[in-house]
Formats: sequence, C-alpha cells, structure tokens
Amino acid sequence: MSDHTGAAPRPPSSAQAAVAVRQRSQGELVLRRFLRHKAAVISLALFAAVVLLAFVGGALWRYDYADITSAVSVPPSLDHPFGTDNLGHDTFAQVLRGTQRSIEIALLIAFLAGLVGTLWGAFSGYYRGITDSVMMRIADLVLTLPLLAVAAVLTRATSGSWWFVALVIAALQWAYVSRVVRGVVLSLREKEYVEASRALGATDRWIIFRHLIPNALGPIIVNVTILVAAAILVETALSFLGLGVQPPDTSLGLLVSEADTAVSTRPWLFYFPGAFIVVIALSINFIGDGLRDAFDPTQRKVRA
Repeated sequence: MSDHTGAAPRPPSSAQAAVAVRQRSQGELVLRRFLRHKAAVISLALFAAVVLLAFVGGALWRYDYADITSAVSVPPSLDHPFGTDNLGHDTFAQVLRGTQRSIEIALLIAFLAGLVGTLWGAFSGYYRGITDSVMMRIADLVLTLPLLAVAAVLTRATSGSWWFVALVIAALQWAYVSRVVRGVVLSLREKEYVEASRALGATDRWIIFRHLIPNALGPIIVNVTILVAAAILVETALSFLGLGVQPPDTSLGLLVSEADTAVSTRPWLFYFPGAFIVVIALSINFIGDGLRDAFDPTQRKVRA
C-alpha cells in the first residue's frame, strides 16, 4: 500500500471554484449594498415608524382629529401629548391625520411625476432628432411655468380635494425628472450592450425598458426622493395661501400655516407638525441616497 503522508493537497477543480465564487442576483446585490448604508437603514426604520404611527396610531388614539374636547389651548400633557388648539382639537390626533394626508400627497406626486418624467426622458433621449427636440421643448415649457401660481389657479376650484392637488403638482413637476433621465439615456444608448441588443434584433421598447431605464435608476431615485420632500413644501405653501387641503380635513402643511401666528403664544401648535415635516423629508432623502448607491450599475459581481 502506497504512503500518501505529506502529499500536497490537490487544487480545487473548476466546478468547485464555480461553486465558491458565484454571481449574486440583482436583488441580492441591491439589498446587500443598501444594508451597508447605515444612514439609509436608520432612515428607513424611522420613516416606517412615522408611517406606522400615523396610519395605525391614528386609528388607536383615544381622540379623533375632528373631536372637540373641553381642554382649550392647553400645553402638552399626559392626556394631550401635543397639547390642544384654541378650539379644543387634540393636536396629536391632528398631527397624525396631517401626516397621513401629507405622506399620501407626497408619494402620489413623486410616483406620478417620476413615472411620466422617466418615460418622457427615456423616449426622448433614445430617439433623439426631431422627436427629442419636440418632447424637450414641451418639457422646457412646463419648466417655465411658475409652480405656485399655476397650482394656485388650478386648485382654486377643487374645494381642497387632496388627490387633485397632488395631480396638479405632479403635472408641473415631471419635467425635472425628464431632463435628468434624458441626459443619462443619451449616454447609455451608446454603450456596447445596447449596440449588441440592436444587432440581435431587440425592439426599441425592449432596449428602453430592459437596458436603459434600469441602468438609470440611480438618478431617477435621487430625483424622485427630492420630489417627495419638495411636494410637502409645495403643499405647505398652497395651504398657507388657502389653496391646499381644506378643513375639516387637514395636513401637516395646513397645521403649520394655521399655527404661524401662534408661535410665541402656543408654540406646540407650530413645532410638532413642523418637526414631522423635517423628519419625513430628511429620512426620505437618506433613503434615496442609500438606494442610489444600491442600484449603482458599475458594481455587478460580489464574491459569496
């Protein structure tokens, strides 16, 4: 019997090497990169907590946002954590309701403006020529419109319908996204994988939706998150002018605008909804930064 003592170990076969090193799926890569962004993970948890508090806590809280209590203009206490206003409304209940409505408005604006802007910019940048010129001139026209003035005119006859307010603002915001997406697509359309897809007979729609838009997700996500924060500020401005969400419904912008004259006498009416606006805007921006890094198309392979 031969003695194998001291024999050098055999190198791993090609099959074993293939098992040791594998290419992760796109979903695994995105999740892995996102979890490395600590600020984004913390912000996601904070935003989820705010949403849960607003939509679940509002239903469980002892007061409804429209209830009028006997406590009028009282500061924060155990019974009324955020105090009450001059009519006896519980400010905590109103802030929860306002957070619900503001989040709904902001997300609807960001979704609609992001969707329209992405498609508009992608088709414009891909086809170029006359198509690009006409589509971008329309986008430039929308960009020249004064946002608050046009939104004020269009929402005047809506009686404070929140979804119509969101539609109007989205219709005036999509052009910002389209300009960014167009610039990215103009660069991506010259890449080798796009030329290869054309050579293999891929349709224009397949190239746009399978290659161009997915590889432009980073800039798209960043701009959509900016829209979420901007939407809350625009809604606040419209509410200050009396053209946003109207009583008996409420929003964070409306609460801030109603309390602007009570900052010195009843500061809780102003600072609590204002703090929620700041928390929502900052957390969504950090989430956007994390997603931008997670969708970075320059990083594809990660060792297991």
